[in-house]
Amino acid sequence: MQFSAVILHLAGAVVLLLYSTRLVRTGLERASGPALRDLLLTTRRNTIMNVVAGVFVAIFLQSSTAVALLVSDFAASGLLGVAAALSILLGADLGTAIVVQILSFNLGWLIPALLVIGGLLFLRVRERTLKQTGRAIIGVAFILLSLKMIGEATIPLRENPQLPLIVGYLSQDVVSAFVLGGILAFAFHSSVAAVLLFAAFSAQGLLPIDAGLPLVLGANAGGGLVAVWLTRMSNIKARRITAGNFIFRGVGAVIVLVAIQYVDLPYQELGSTETRQLVNFHLLFNAALVVFCLPLVSLLAKVCERLIRDPAVEDGDDLKPASALDRGVFQYPELALASVTRELLRMAGIVEVMVTPIMDFFVTSSPKKVNQIKQLDLEVNKAHTEIKLYIAELGQGELEPDDVRRCNELTAFAVNLERVGDIVAKDLLSLTVQMHKNGLKFSDEGREELTSLHERVMANTQLALNVLVSEDLDSAKQLIEEKDRMRKLERESHARHLARLGSGTPESIATSDIHLETMRALREINSRFAGFAYPILDKSGVLLDSRLASEVR
Repeated sequence: MQFSAVILHLAGAVVLLLYSTRLVRTGLERASGPALRDLLLTTRRNTIMNVVAGVFVAIFLQSSTAVALLVSDFAASGLLGVAAALSILLGADLGTAIVVQILSFNLGWLIPALLVIGGLLFLRVRERTLKQTGRAIIGVAFILLSLKMIGEATIPLRENPQLPLIVGYLSQDVVSAFVLGGILAFAFHSSVAAVLLFAAFSAQGLLPIDAGLPLVLGANAGGGLVAVWLTRMSNIKARRITAGNFIFRGVGAVIVLVAIQYVDLPYQELGSTETRQLVNFHLLFNAALVVFCLPLVSLLAKVCERLIRDPAVEDGDDLKPASALDRGVFQYPELALASVTRELLRMAGIVEVMVTPIMDFFVTSSPKKVNQIKQLDLEVNKAHTEIKLYIAELGQGELEPDDVRRCNELTAFAVNLERVGDIVAKDLLSLTVQMHKNGLKFSDEGREELTSLHERVMANTQLALNVLVSEDLDSAKQLIEEKDRMRKLERESHARHLARLGSGTPESIATSDIHLETMRALREINSRFAGFAYPILDKSGVLLDSRLASEVR
């Protein structure tokens, strides 16, 4: 086979590998997204459980980068601290190493069975969770198929006279091998894909262990850099988290790279073949990161806070971003509507800042912060008014029917956001003031229930903003499912609250009205954000005209 044909076959196999890992991740995110978020949030107060949660979520998503983006969103919303997020990511790195372990075995015989099972679930089943699970199973089959293709494509390379020279150079120049591994992991946006590629080369006898270890270490560092790149424009806490994880992975990789130059590793103890030695080394490296770095997460969180400073806080400057509404683009409706969307995102960001600390106000009185929240509500009201006037002015021109529909949708979104601001500033803040004025406090169980509801609202807020930008149908369906789940959780919490009243719990009796009002407020906030999904569902023809059963109508 000609060298160009070999490269073409190899490139096709690598692209299939990258696509497959993405297919698995998106399928499982859509099938179990809320459950995975719950797992990460419910363990955040226990460092060891953070690691365990990170391992399991990374195994499901087959990507530590996906976990990094997930916990970064939580941190930006105030649901996770930097130290807790770093411990989750250490677990996620270990989880992806376990994924490599599983996929590196010869499981080619499973490909037909996985394709049949996954295909039937995806093509024939209407239930969303099973359908997306089928997507993920197909992705696993494609991963195994791509690895088989890589093995077949690289067979002719054994006879290439240039290969020993390249491999020999990488074996001697570990820095170049390390950098190459990092570049490949960054280019693939996946350390899993990079390490699996190295393992496939090793299985064909093309990559000796001396060159493979630096490549694997570089892939670990490059995998950490991917999340840094993807969050470079994100919230300050998100940037600190991904930078901290990159520091752990990068520094750890460099230390081990230096160490293996002076210490003769007992390779035979790592496995019977060089392929097993490579993937086992990858697993041991990430396990060692957990052991040695976990005690340092709090220290590194403080270091990242110093390294990555918030300019607004540092300069004492509380200037707010200027309005995104641009009247100079009225002659281009698409650009005008895009500026409205940008302004809605700015408005939503302010609302998110208002909602995030509300449960803390029930515990600690902070008149200064309460006043700041009220000032933010004025900013939200101002943005709401400006958006309505802007859209009304835009409507004076000639618009296509789709543009008119979008104007109505964006107006409704602005109304929902303005209402959320009012719920926080006028309802919830009043309840917190009443609590402190009367010296009341929730029971431990009641406070935990409300905190859990608040956390779900914050997670759904992020999902709603993603829906606003992407208009993704599956995400919109998930948002509506979350609305139904929120309603169920409120009913369950209400029942438990009544049980506490029946048992005579003093705190529950004293705070009963406040507890119930808070639950209703949180549910309405969640419903307002869920409203972002309805236009997408309606446009796709999957929204019913009524929730009533046909025989009732």
